[in-house]
Formats: sequence, C-alpha cells, structure tokens
Amino acid sequence: MYNILGRAVLVALFLSFQFPNLFGQNLIPQPVSIEQIGKTVEYNDFEIKKNTLAKFPWIGRDYFFLAWGTCEKRNAIEVELKLRPRVLGESIEAYNLEIGKKITISAPSENGLKLGISTLKQWHNLHWFEKGTIPHVKIYDYPKFTYRGTHLDVSRHFYPVRFIKTYIDILALYKINQFHWHLTDDQGWRIEIKKYPLLTEIGSKRTETMVAKNFNPYLGDSTPHEGYYTQEEIKEIVQYATDRGINVIPEIEMPGHSRAALAAYPQFSCTQKVQPVPGVWGVFEDVYCVNDSTLEFLQNILDEVIALFPSKMIHIGGDEVPKTRWKECEKCQNTKQVNQLNDVHELQSYFVQKIDAYLSSKGRTLVGWDEILEGGLSPNAVVMSWRGTEGGIAAAKQNHYAIMTPGSHCYFDHYQDTNKIEPLAIGGFTPLEKVFNYQPVPSSLSPQEAEYILGAQANLWTEYMPTEQQVLYMLLPRICALSEILWVEPEKKSSFTQFETRLKQHEPIFERNMWNYRKHEPKNTP
Repeated sequence: MYNILGRAVLVALFLSFQFPNLFGQNLIPQPVSIEQIGKTVEYNDFEIKKNTLAKFPWIGRDYFFLAWGTCEKRNAIEVELKLRPRVLGESIEAYNLEIGKKITISAPSENGLKLGISTLKQWHNLHWFEKGTIPHVKIYDYPKFTYRGTHLDVSRHFYPVRFIKTYIDILALYKINQFHWHLTDDQGWRIEIKKYPLLTEIGSKRTETMVAKNFNPYLGDSTPHEGYYTQEEIKEIVQYATDRGINVIPEIEMPGHSRAALAAYPQFSCTQKVQPVPGVWGVFEDVYCVNDSTLEFLQNILDEVIALFPSKMIHIGGDEVPKTRWKECEKCQNTKQVNQLNDVHELQSYFVQKIDAYLSSKGRTLVGWDEILEGGLSPNAVVMSWRGTEGGIAAAKQNHYAIMTPGSHCYFDHYQDTNKIEPLAIGGFTPLEKVFNYQPVPSSLSPQEAEYILGAQANLWTEYMPTEQQVLYMLLPRICALSEILWVEPEKKSSFTQFETRLKQHEPIFERNMWNYRKHEPKNTP
C-alpha cells in the first residue's frame, strides 16, 4: 500500500514539474471532467483545415483567434471539429476536447462545438506567453443549466455596435449562452421599426440626462443623448452572437416603461398627451392604453422584431406598471367591462395574454418580469423572477418555466464594495462572493418543480453607467462567478477560495484585451 501511494505521489510531482500549469486547472467555469495523460508535442499555433472551415463556416479565423494575436505557422497543431451522435440522456451542449498530436473537439451539436472552442480559447488566453510542450488531455464537459444569461440595458445609455460585440465576446468566453438585450424603455427607443419611423426619429433622443441622483431638485446635464440600431446592425449583432453560440433575446417593454414610444406616438397612451422622452430615471404613470388599436400597434412592432431575431423567446417586460391612467381611462374601462374583468390587475393580465397569444401564433414564447403573475399568469409565459425568488417559485408551482434573476444576487448594477471609492451605482451591495454562493434552485421546490427552473441571469441596468468602461467594470469579474454557478453542479463546485485562485489567472486576459474590471483581492490565501 505504501509503495502504491509513494509511486502516485512521485507521478504527481513529476507532472507538476513537467506542466506547472496543467491544462484546465484555471478554467472558468470548471469543467466536469479533465483527464491528464502526459506531454505530446511542441506547438506555436493552431491550424484549422479548409475542410473543417467549409463544414463549419461560422468558425472564421477572426472568431477562433479572439485575443490570440498573430502567430507563425511553425509547429502548428491541427484543430478538428466533429459532430457526433448524442448519447442517451446527454446534454445537447456537451462536448469532448482531446489534445494529442492534434486537437479534436466533438459534440452532438454545433453549440457544443462552440463551447469546446471557448474552453480551448480560454486556455490559450491563460497561457499567452507560454510556448512549448502541450499536455495530452481529455475533457468531457456539459452545463448544469440550459439558460445561462446576461442582460444589458441600452435604453438608459446607448452603446455602439463595436461595444455590443465586445460584450458578446466576454459572454462567449465564459460560456454564457443567452444575451438579453433591453432595447426599449422610458428613456430611449433603440431599435429601428420601419413601419413606425418616429420611434427612432423621436423616441431614440432625449435632450438631457439627470446628473447623478438629483431628483429633487432635478438637475440635468444639458447634453443630448441619442442612438439606435438599424435593422442591418441588429442582424449583424445577432449573427455575431449566433456564431459564438449565444442566443439574443430582444426586450420590447410593454405595457409600462413606454414613455419613449409614447413620445413618438402619443395616440397609444390613455391621455394622448404629447410629452418628451424623459431624462430622469424612475417609473412613469403614462403607459400603453389597453385597447385594440394599441394591441395592433404593438403586434406590428413585434412582427418586425420576430423577423430580426430567431430567438424562440421574446421578452415583453411587464414590470412596474402603474394603473392610475387605466382607472381613469374610458377606453381601458370599456375593455375591462367588455371582457368581464374584475380589476386593473386582470386588465394587465388580459393585455399580456393577448400578446402571449400573438407571439404563440408566430411560434415564439413570451418572457416577462414576475409582475406578469399579477391577475393570473398567461398560458405559455416564462417568468423572469427579479423581486426575490417568489415569482420563480410561484411559476414553477404552476408548471411554468422560470428564470431566476433576483436583485439580491444577480443585479450587477449594484455596488461591489462598501468603500467610498466605488463608482456611483443605483444602490444595493452584490460582491463577488455573494454571486458565487447563489443557488438558482430554491430549496422550497420539489424535484419535479425544480425542473421548471431553466437557469439564472445577471442584469445590468445602466442608469449610472454612461461609459463602456463602467459597464465592463460592473460586469467583470462577477460574470465569472455567475458562469461557475450556472455550469457546475453544486456538490462539485469548488470553494470560493479556490475560485479566487483561478480568477487571479484571468486578470491578465482582461488587461490584455483592455477590458476594464474591478480588481478582486482575496481575503484569504488558499
């Protein structure tokens, strides 16, 4: 027994001297299985054969070599991609990665192949300056959750196409597979709708933005803010994300958070009063009027949205809808009476159900914030639970799918520290460790009910993020912790201290790519 243990220790020591940075030990998220075998060949670059490129056209050099720079072709290792049959019960996103005399990535789906590429890409980024012997390794990997999401609000502050692609690159590197794009809100309409050009001509512009938190008395910056994405730019971004295994979910807010749209088309409000796009944050009482003409207007908008986004999920918001105008509106009260609705909460449910039915007729699924539970949940809706976990629990108990995104753990617009040097944020306190320790499946659910929890999502609301660099600062490194909890089974997850050690190795990636980030200082040493 002693001799066996002794030999095992000697082998481990030999490998540690041969490969001081064993393949995969610093990957985020942590793979399910890594088998180290031994060293193989020296390498200087990776080469994709023409037949592989022809078979998988999405894997152009620009994509595959994200942040890899230019290398000579001497000692290049061939990279082969292969689609293989799916094993019974296996995740559609599973992949195998084997490095020997060549690198082989095999998977039952193209998205599985893309995840394998993300692993290889991340490893190469971690070993940017290390050239020499590459270890022979086998990885088998798959995610715990099918929905691994991150949101970005471009209404409060608009960001160019170039930055949206950078954002997507970061999500892909950490195996986030859903990009929730918040395109409309009170403070700006950011998507071109050809049938209604005033949405961008008027709704995408505001004359100024509130300075800091000067609500009362109000203080504006006297600086116009504007911007929107053309339909061609939308298509470009959707394709860019698709090539990286990411689904783009558009959000078109309704019936509330609609002041930018109503600034352009006031006839769809209850008062029909002409008002500007506001430059102050908050919840506004003017929302869409619940009548047939408004529903037709929104359905026409959704037709163009559906044509641009292949996503099965379409997000309609549904949160923070004041009912004041509806109580006073003759048209809304008539809708309530004709449809025998008891109150304005049921009126909201009626509105959501109408949109749900329309999206369902187009083969799409409605997603909404947890307020869509009020007045009765629409038949096919998916609930995004942000006001704690209660909305997700209620949906799961009604056999509806839910995505967990509680403000307590998943709002990346919150402060990361309690010190006074942090940049201005909306409030709250969500440090890295709190994100890492989050468990998306509430313990109150039965195993059967837990199946309705699709996963979780981080949200970045940008009221106080006027620059791209500030968005990245709020995203990184918390996105790394989110990716870990959505990929790894809880019982196999590393300690936070071990995670901190891995994370430290990723800071050079952020710096080399000029991705602004909050430097994390571990409290304890491993």
